[in-house]
This record gives sequence, C-alpha cells and structure tokens, in this order.
Amino acid sequence: MNRREALKNVAILLGTTISASTTTILFESFTLPENEKNAVAFTDDQKKILTEMAEIIMPTTKSSPGAKAAGVGKFIPMMVNDCYPAKQQQRFAKGLSEFEERAQTEFGKNFLALNNTERTKMLIDLRLGAIAQKESKDAATADISYFFTITRDLTLLGYFASEIGCTQARAYLPIPGRYDGNVPLKPGQKSWAT
Repeated sequence: MNRREALKNVAILLGTTISASTTTILFESFTLPENEKNAVAFTDDQKKILTEMAEIIMPTTKSSPGAKAAGVGKFIPMMVNDCYPAKQQQRFAKGLSEFEERAQTEFGKNFLALNNTERTKMLIDLRLGAIAQKESKDAATADISYFFTITRDLTLLGYFASEIGCTQARAYLPIPGRYDGNVPLKPGQKSWAT
C-alpha cells in the first residue's frame, strides 16, 4: 500500500473529523497534474509555525507524544504541495501570510516569539473566526479560515497516520482478531487504531 492510499484510509477512518474539502482533495489528488505540484514554497520559519500550531492542536500528553514528535510540521507542507491543486496551495499560503501578519498586529511580534498562552489564544480566535466565516461567507477572512481548516485537518490526519498516533495515542493491535464493531471500552481506555 502506498502513502496516499494509507492516508486516504486514515481519512475515511477519521470520518467527519476531517472537513469535506480535505477529504475531497485526498480523493482527487491521484489525478493532480505534475505542473500543479509545489506551486508554493514554504520558508523554514513557516514550517516552524506549522509545527507549533500542530503541537497546540495535538499536544503532548502524559500518555503520548504530540504532533511535533510525530513530525506533523513537515507533513503539512508536503501534503499541501503534493496533493492540493495550485490554486488551493496559493490560498493556503495567503492564509498563512495573513496569520503571520495577525500575530504582528495583535502582539507586535512573530508567532514563534509568542508564549504558549498567546499562541493558544490566536488559534482559538482563528477557530472561532473560521466558524463565523463559514456561516457569513465573508470573503475578507476566507483565506485565513481556509488556512486554519486545512492546518487542523492535516494535523489530525498526519498525527493519526503516524506511528506515534497509531501506537501510542490509540490502542494498537498488530495482529487483529475477528471484527467486532461493538467492543465496550473501559473508562479512560484508548480507542483502537486498527
């Protein structure tokens, strides 16, 4: 099974956790022309921003490492460049630039220079803005909302497709037995990855 097939399967397993637009892109990326790939280039700082955002979305806990340890910060730009059409890549990059500008406007410093509380506040505000934009269809905030939605979706997809997500964040059974769709979980028990 190749990487895209595996990611598509994870997207199906995650179901409605991932937005319809991301699921559609994953299914249609098999026919993405080569000239559509790598339409945008991400700087090292932008990759670090995506890494820090992913860690806020999927933080390290007592029971499992977070998105940073799973390599999600490298996964997001790779997926955007390899699977998203040029127009969506440019829209994502524009939203990322708007996000960087918002950090400067709100806090007077780069997102990477913010403390964890400020970073978390920015992501909460971004999430609420994306929800409001979906309802209002405000074109002024469309790109930054799109950027947040794709970042969130790819964080979840990358994390739960990673070895850490499959084996440490979820219960992993390397040799599954029979299928049982109604297995009772004990309080605090992890859900099954396979």
